Amino acid sequence: MDTARLRDLLAEVRGGALSVEDALEKLRGLPFEDLGFARIDHHRELRNGLPEIIFGGGKTPGEVGAIARNVELRSGAGLVTHASLEMFEAVRSGVPSATYAERARLIRWGTRPGLDTAPITVACAGTSDLPVAEEAALTAEWLGHEVLREVDIGVAGVHRTLEARPALDRAGVVIVVAGMEGALASVIAGLVRVPVVAVPTSVGYGATFGGLAALLAMLASCVPGIAVVNIDNGFGAAALAHRMLAAPKR
Repeated sequence: MDTARLRDLLAEVRGGALSVEDALEKLRGLPFEDLGFARIDHHRELRNGLPEIIFGGGKTPGEVGAIARNVELRSGAGLVTHASLEMFEAVRSGVPSATYAERARLIRWGTRPGLDTAPITVACAGTSDLPVAEEAALTAEWLGHEVLREVDIGVAGVHRTLEARPALDRAGVVIVVAGMEGALASVIAGLVRVPVVAVPTSVGYGATFGGLAALLAMLASCVPGIAVVNIDNGFGAAALAHRMLAAPKR
């Protein structure tokens, strides 16, 4: 339940198109709905502008499928991160419109209103970073943003980074996804006027310590205006960029 849907619901009641009893039934899942193994927060988007997203890790396909059916019933749109093909089959049995992006491990269904903001540019250092970059890009698109993609523009060939300037210059926020030493975030932040959301990935050889080297490098950057999310957290980067661009003006 988001602000737009709640406003429409109240307008239907005021106009007589919907009875108070029927409106109460539609609101019965607020603030959360208890499925026994999960308590689904249908009130979240009203509070912070982002709906509850289903994290697939650690859940069984049946649990993910049941949660997805409930979300579909209440909101008509949903997103599952860290999803397997088996989870997708379970979701699709109850939500036929769901689609699966295997590389990004995302299940998506439904549409959300497009947002009148500058695009989000997702730039990744290497092709090996694409799973995390696509998680960020597809999440941002599902949230209603135009997304520009720049792939394999890492600092091992910095001329490639400079070739991406048109997409970087159009952006309202740039999401930079990089493993190894994570230097791309600093390079791009030194080129653009907008916020940079840096995503360290676990891509790299032994001394990168599963993304810790990139994480520390991004946190220690000398370039101001960089926000850093957790290792391999493409979804978190998209959520942060969405809040930066879509926050209500007060």
